[in-house]
Amino acid sequence: MGLALVHGRARAGIRAPEVKVEVHLGGGLPSMSIVGLPEAAVREAKDRVRAAIQCAQYEFPARRITVNLAPADLPKGGGRFDLPIALGILAASGQIPAEALRDWEFLGELGLTGELRGIDGALPAALAVAGTGRSLLVPVANGAEAALASDVPVHTARTLLEVCAMLGGRKTLPRATPPPQRALPSIDLRDVRGQTQARRALEIAAAGGHHLLFVGPPGCGKTLLASRLPGLLPPSSEAEALETAAVQSISGRGLDPTVWRARPFRSPHHTASAIALVGGGGEPRPGEVSLAHNGVLFLDELPEWSRQALEVLREPMESGVVTISRAARQSEFPARFQLVAAMNPCPCGWAGDISGRCRCSADAIARYRARISGPLLDRIDLHVEVPRLPPAALRPDAPGGEPSALVAARVSEARERQHARAGVLNARLDQSGTARDCRLAAADQALLERAIEALHLSARAMHRILRVARTIADLDGCKDISQAHLTEALGYRGISGSAEMGAA
Repeated sequence: MGLALVHGRARAGIRAPEVKVEVHLGGGLPSMSIVGLPEAAVREAKDRVRAAIQCAQYEFPARRITVNLAPADLPKGGGRFDLPIALGILAASGQIPAEALRDWEFLGELGLTGELRGIDGALPAALAVAGTGRSLLVPVANGAEAALASDVPVHTARTLLEVCAMLGGRKTLPRATPPPQRALPSIDLRDVRGQTQARRALEIAAAGGHHLLFVGPPGCGKTLLASRLPGLLPPSSEAEALETAAVQSISGRGLDPTVWRARPFRSPHHTASAIALVGGGGEPRPGEVSLAHNGVLFLDELPEWSRQALEVLREPMESGVVTISRAARQSEFPARFQLVAAMNPCPCGWAGDISGRCRCSADAIARYRARISGPLLDRIDLHVEVPRLPPAALRPDAPGGEPSALVAARVSEARERQHARAGVLNARLDQSGTARDCRLAAADQALLERAIEALHLSARAMHRILRVARTIADLDGCKDISQAHLTEALGYRGISGSAEMGAA
């Protein structure tokens, strides 16, 4: 009787729970069975493993082989268990030393020739290995990604034969190192001509983490402004960057480790479904809101999105988390994104333009704007009208605005004040934090209450106005919120206060 234990990792959302691959060789007719809730790709491993072992010039035991993937109630999918299963069979049959497996964890899919192929979710697995005292071995294709987890010794191999030679003490495998970071193309706020109010709103949104809506005619610069927001945000901390990279690693789209510290900017098309936005599928994958975690989610042509797709944004905008429930499992993905949306003011796009070209009726405009529900608009802190600029303002020699570097410096200082005061950005203050940090003078409180009544705004909107005012005060370096800060914050809620826009 032979028995061997190999350590591996499953994938459950962005977690990588440990899986013990137990291999038992017993008497009876030659056969191989895999138990422990394996999915189809794992059950098919028996054929890949058999061919890989034989191609590596090892003997595949002609015995009754039982492979147990523990814990038994955790679903296991993909080809990530091929390498642990093969090593377990070789160790149980005495062809490689079983004691050499104790200090390692293994991940990798096997080709029929014994070649190691890459898997998804290598980074979450590497992060999970930290603290266990073990080293991680992955295919060469996953080495740069897994090496981003700096606290874990990560080694790479190309074939099953190389892994066996290392375990037998005949070969040393190279240690993976993270690649040098690559600079992304520069996108500067200086390229935006005019639009003083929109630039100001973009700075406030960056400083406080607030959601933002641009409303204006076609070609006025809404998309141009939105694309500049990541450049105003401070660099991601290592913890933030690793969490964002872990989501990308399991998305099935791949992770580029040369730009893993860059804040994401996601801009899905308006035909995307609700599942594409929040994630889902039989084996749950993260959606756009999770891929934009710690970055920006830009939704252009907001009224053209389906009502169902937009409504699923409401919960993650508040909680920063997406939970996908299935009959057999529940997956949770982080979704702390900053929403920037853009829309035209009417179906033709020219309502309010000085050219007077709009011929849309009031009913048509009301129906168009009512495609966006009041509860969703209520969660967007800043509503900004972006007008069409005169041609003279667009000349190549026309003066540009401030560069992103200057604005980003002010944003960084404002964020430092917020973290020193409350530990979180103003947009993430809870009700007690808002009451503590956003106090108003008596006259300003009365002004706010009159504005709430006049604009027919909700209690949620009132709290968001206070948080925006707090951010404006932080940008000015003021300890208290003044009337000027409050009135500016109120000016960014005029759109949601209109009867047409707030219709549900």
